[in-house]
Amino acid sequence: MAGLHSKKAVAPVDFSDFSIASVDRALEITEEDGVVHVVHVLAEVNYADPGMMYAGVSNEERVVEVERQLRERMSDAKYAKVQIAVRIGDPGREIAVYAETEAADLVVIASHGYGFFKHMLLGSVAERVVRLAHCPVLVLRT
Repeated sequence: MAGLHSKKAVAPVDFSDFSIASVDRALEITEEDGVVHVVHVLAEVNYADPGMMYAGVSNEERVVEVERQLRERMSDAKYAKVQIAVRIGDPGREIAVYAETEAADLVVIASHGYGFFKHMLLGSVAERVVRLAHCPVLVLRT
């Protein structure tokens, strides 16, 4: 993208192909000596939920496993300047807080392009990041 450059970008991922494409775009935009922070946000576990599939698994174990999966997914040489982080909480808020903490100058996030009704039910992580982020947010339409 001509004219758009970043020293430190944040690219949130949810393991979808769309979100991995946002990492690729962030790498294209980031200057040669820059860095791309790939961040995944896990939902907080409600152990009282009868459908709880993480029973007996600590948050720390969940974070370690997701970090392992991300490192595996980002093992290609083109991801050499990627730094991986896993957070727990509300995705929109955690992404915005992470970007500010890391002094990122850009967030590159994929929009899953949900229809109106699904958006009203689920909300939009990308929309929340746009509202909360301290820096510009590039939303990639998918």
